[in-house]
Amino acid sequence: MDVTSASVAAYLVAALLFVLALAGLSRHESAKLGNYFGILGMATALVVATVVAFDTDVDGLGAVLLVVAVVVGAGIGLQLARTVEMTGMPELIALLHSFVGLAAVLVGWNGYLHIEAHPDSVDTQVLEGAGLLGIHSAEVFIGIFIGGVTFTGSIVANLKLSAKMKSAPLMLPGKNLINLGTLALFAALTVWFVIDPQLWLLIVVTALALVLGWHLVASIGGGDMPVVVSMLNSYSGWAAAASGFLLDNNLLIIVGALVGSSGAYLSFIMCQAMNRSFISVIAGGFGIEAPAGEAADYGEHREITAEETAELLASASSVIITPGYGMAVAQAQYPVADLTARLRARGVNVRFGIHPVAGRLPGHMNVLLAEAKVPYDIVLEMDEINDDFGDTDVVLVIGANDTVNPAALDEPNSPIAGMPVLEVWHARDVVVFKRSMAAGYAGVQNPLFFRDNSSMLFGDAKDRVDDIVRALG
Repeated sequence: MDVTSASVAAYLVAALLFVLALAGLSRHESAKLGNYFGILGMATALVVATVVAFDTDVDGLGAVLLVVAVVVGAGIGLQLARTVEMTGMPELIALLHSFVGLAAVLVGWNGYLHIEAHPDSVDTQVLEGAGLLGIHSAEVFIGIFIGGVTFTGSIVANLKLSAKMKSAPLMLPGKNLINLGTLALFAALTVWFVIDPQLWLLIVVTALALVLGWHLVASIGGGDMPVVVSMLNSYSGWAAAASGFLLDNNLLIIVGALVGSSGAYLSFIMCQAMNRSFISVIAGGFGIEAPAGEAADYGEHREITAEETAELLASASSVIITPGYGMAVAQAQYPVADLTARLRARGVNVRFGIHPVAGRLPGHMNVLLAEAKVPYDIVLEMDEINDDFGDTDVVLVIGANDTVNPAALDEPNSPIAGMPVLEVWHARDVVVFKRSMAAGYAGVQNPLFFRDNSSMLFGDAKDRVDDIVRALG
């Protein structure tokens, strides 16, 4: 068997491993195995790609550069794995998406410089004779556009998630018309490029894509960033698939399609959970803040101590914990797991309620709780647990804000109006762990904090949970 045939077979094996990885990651119990499948699939793909490169036209300098790139990339990956906390994962993932977009842009430019820029070359003549030159030109143009949008969009997402850029949406006049007009211009330029591939058209579409990617994500409010991360994941998949067509790499096409479609489906689910329009997400037309109206006076809040919270928990028969990004920042998942174990040992029915967009990343809270060895069977999604709050004695809201905000249901003028939330206020007692009375990531005040059955436990979430555990004895 020659190298080409062997590589095709190996790429198919890698593709199957990636499919198994996705299947495994869909369930808590099999997530670890799914991760191993993904690692094995990526290792296979890298080895095969390297072997194929050395077997074709890689010269001495090219071989050295290839090895250096692999070693440097692996070193950076290992360093990030050791140093980046779970709280930093959302912005890291956004940054990694930008690399995929940049790679697609570079692959597209390379495709043009190799084919369209040399009309008299043998490869160009072969494609033109087979009637495939137009298809190649379309692949180049579309791949660069998708990659450019992904690149700058992901950078803006990284800056917003890391608080290096304001989370408020950019509200340019006629923002939706700008987006739609850009897409229409792109379609027209694509047709032009297919008919007459010129360098200046490629420069224009590259600049157009970079600006559009920046504008799409800059126009999205902070409360919607979890959906943005998911959507950029989808964009990066389609960018990879576009690169696969240009490089004639079946594995890139398959994996790109898997990532693109799964990311789009996840975004669709999250949009439903946030009462957002999926079409407007794709077009970057959401994130428009509803008029906030006059600031409401909700009255005074009540405070509670860790010792008083421990007394509530000791007398409770059912407890629901609803975590949010604040738990991740405080790294309170481990004391929370300890508290859960102690309460369950006392016979208390403890469960977790997870909002689909809790944190800054899809599944963020689930990963944190799994990391702390919280049993999978007591970690429930919003739809599974929302009807149970009325029969619950105590709810602990640990670092969550917008996902437990009754204004989403009660105030039509709220920026989060219509967003399904965890209806924690139906419980007998609600204890909210927060550092201060500041508004959440969406910039919206939470009337839950002022309800008669709610109490505020201020301070670092990890320290307060540790205090409760000590008070329980």
